[in-house]
Amino acid sequence: MRVFKRIIFVGLLLQFTIPASAELRIEITKGVDNAVRVAVVPFAWRGKRKPPIDVGDVVSSDLGLSGRFEALPTSQMLSFPNDSSEVLPRDWRMLGVEYLVVGYLEPREVSVRLHFELYSVLRQTVVAKQTIEGLPMDLRDMAHHVSDVVFNELTGIKGVFSTQIMYVTAMDGDQGRHFALNVADADGYRVRKVLESIEPILSATWSPDGKMIAYVSFEQDGRPAIYLHEVITGNRQILTSFAGLNGAPSFSPDGKEMALVLSKDGNPDIYILDLQSRRLRRITRHYGIDTEPSWTADGKSLVFTSNRGGQPQIYQLRLADFQIQRLTFEGDYNAKASVLKDGSGLVMVHRRDGIFHIALLDLNRGRLSVLTETTLDESPSVAPNGSMLIYATQERGEGILAAVSIDGGVKFNLPSSDGDVREPAWSPVKRKTFVPVE
Repeated sequence: MRVFKRIIFVGLLLQFTIPASAELRIEITKGVDNAVRVAVVPFAWRGKRKPPIDVGDVVSSDLGLSGRFEALPTSQMLSFPNDSSEVLPRDWRMLGVEYLVVGYLEPREVSVRLHFELYSVLRQTVVAKQTIEGLPMDLRDMAHHVSDVVFNELTGIKGVFSTQIMYVTAMDGDQGRHFALNVADADGYRVRKVLESIEPILSATWSPDGKMIAYVSFEQDGRPAIYLHEVITGNRQILTSFAGLNGAPSFSPDGKEMALVLSKDGNPDIYILDLQSRRLRRITRHYGIDTEPSWTADGKSLVFTSNRGGQPQIYQLRLADFQIQRLTFEGDYNAKASVLKDGSGLVMVHRRDGIFHIALLDLNRGRLSVLTETTLDESPSVAPNGSMLIYATQERGEGILAAVSIDGGVKFNLPSSDGDVREPAWSPVKRKTFVPVE
């Protein structure tokens, strides 16, 4: 039976873009007070056949699900302008709409051009407008681009609707429990399985350019090994498979090195692997357990979890001189930390009153804020704009993903019907980038 399972595993590896059966669905649990009221008018299609997706619907959904906007339903609209010159401000003021998104799609010989404008009803002026071009299969990505532009213009924060999330699902089947590593759009759509295995998949992480992922797999006789996996082609290679622990991979900001945890020399310690030369150097040497390394944005330091003080706490190691500083003191358990890109805060798992939550430590003021209200919260991953984070939690006994804004004002869940969901990682870059053509 074991050999038979291995054959199944190898066969599945050959299908690196295995279609997934279930998409995540976003459920807003908390939005900001006084959300901005917007209306995304259905985009006109200036062609013969209908477009494969409703671009306006995707944009409206993106903005509504951000928790910062209230999107007007199409059924309540009094008119359907596709250009700012057709807007009647009085109609929209009556509906309490502050901003309009209008536009149209223009099919060309091979590609599609998308024209859109963001219109301020109160000022009666165009705030932003762009024309972008892509293939018909890119329309969902183009819609996310529109959402990003609108979000950035109205909040001053870069949008992340064009990014992706990676996560692991675990399901029970006829032949036992099996695991899948999945990638989906940030809104939960277009899920695809990157890898499927009968063995656990842990600690999946993105390279800075989003082209590679690293993870821990137990497929070699049940022993942990760290794999480097090319997202587009599915090509992969083993980075480390030493006796004992091989875990917690973390790419350096320039993508040239990887911090990881090995126990080949005794206790679990942190090492840095040069991905080009494969040269390995040991960074920590302690009788305690050092694990879960994460890089600071400048690549000059690592933060990591250690019980060297008796309990799991967060420490920072400066690579230039190997000086180590303890960062957390509140609570008897702090782990899985990452520093915000601007260096202002530390996101981590924090135990309070015996319950695991996601917390933010203000590194300038030393103030700790608990961001989540659920239980068994783990594996936080910060969005590339630094304003949101995604994490794994439990709901009615099942593992789901959830997200919360850094200020705690916006919260939503991403449940899936495809088994327990765990170990999320937010991609650092956009799935596709569009440059305005006009």
